Amino acid sequence: MLHTISAFDRIGEENAFAVLARATALAAQGKDIINLGIGQPDFRTPDHIVEAAIKALRDGHHGYTPATGLLATREAVARRTLTTTGIEVSPENVMILPGGKPTMYAAIVMFGEPGAEIMYPDPGFPIYRSMIEFTGATPIPVPVREENGFAFSAEETLALITPRTRLLILNSPANPTGGVTPKAEIEKLVKGLAAHPDVAILSDEIYDVMTYDGETHCSLLTFPEIRDRLIVLNGWSKTWAMTGWRMGWSIWPDQLYDKVRKLAVNCWSCVNAPSQYAGIAAIDGPQDDVAKMMRAFDRRRKVVVEGLNALPGVSCITPKGAFYAFPNVSQTGWKAKKLATALLDEAGVALIGGPDFGVLGEGYVRLSYANSEENILRALERMEGFLSKGGLQ
Repeated sequence: MLHTISAFDRIGEENAFAVLARATALAAQGKDIINLGIGQPDFRTPDHIVEAAIKALRDGHHGYTPATGLLATREAVARRTLTTTGIEVSPENVMILPGGKPTMYAAIVMFGEPGAEIMYPDPGFPIYRSMIEFTGATPIPVPVREENGFAFSAEETLALITPRTRLLILNSPANPTGGVTPKAEIEKLVKGLAAHPDVAILSDEIYDVMTYDGETHCSLLTFPEIRDRLIVLNGWSKTWAMTGWRMGWSIWPDQLYDKVRKLAVNCWSCVNAPSQYAGIAAIDGPQDDVAKMMRAFDRRRKVVVEGLNALPGVSCITPKGAFYAFPNVSQTGWKAKKLATALLDEAGVALIGGPDFGVLGEGYVRLSYANSEENILRALERMEGFLSKGGLQ
């Protein structure tokens, strides 16, 4: 009998990948499956980005890179940050990582230990809670409520801080809800955090350019009073349709940067060189494909919201960011995860049950509109057929 440490029994997972595996298996059996479960753009990585990686390979960039990332890549991130936020950051505070999750992991293990508390959004990205529990820290859910447009409440968040709080995780625009927290609410939160100078902040801003209806993303970087304890997570996956490239970046305060550098040396050594050259091309090259993708997402978002609100027992507020809808299915009579399973098995539509994103996710499912409008309409038709013909409980 092998004896593993108990921390590994506390690791959860991201059920979107389990649903993807189940959907793929059903498709392999010949079933027609429409996957609205996985959070990945259905667009190709723009050609100029792919060509930059090919050129890097042909030019001989096959070796190790610095653990923190190529200086040229970090400089590109600094330029992009200035463009999108108006804030200057030093490349010496930028870390290049293999995706967004390593930043979450690094920040959470840096502050998590038995006796500590780490706050995270609920419903929220499931890896937050999984990694908090892995460290032995106590996960403290910060409610993200439908009646608040799925934005966090500064007052409610601040009220949950205790002397044991080490880290506060924020996410806007948000997965799984598509919620965008208004700047005024963020300002209120930052003002209140002045009373808690020992609480670090991890701001997950991976969907920063993905906003609609005139909404704009408010980066936590724009608040100098918290910069010395702020970690910002971002990356290439969503904006440039580069999920499989495994390319992320984060911005760290001086006092934490060398700690994450040493973690990189121990865990992943470095990020591969060709992908970093592709990342530079993504940031510095034309953004036409990004704008085109966002126009498509906006059209799909409207189709999704209208279609969901026409389904029996379903209601859906309009998401203001990312590419997810988080419809309320409580009036169908189904538990959310059972409904998601039934829709996959009986209607061929892959969704994610809300409880996979937290205890407050019950009564909701997550639907990704990172799929074609044609497939979305087909999925909505199947859902309507399922719910209308005996699918209501």
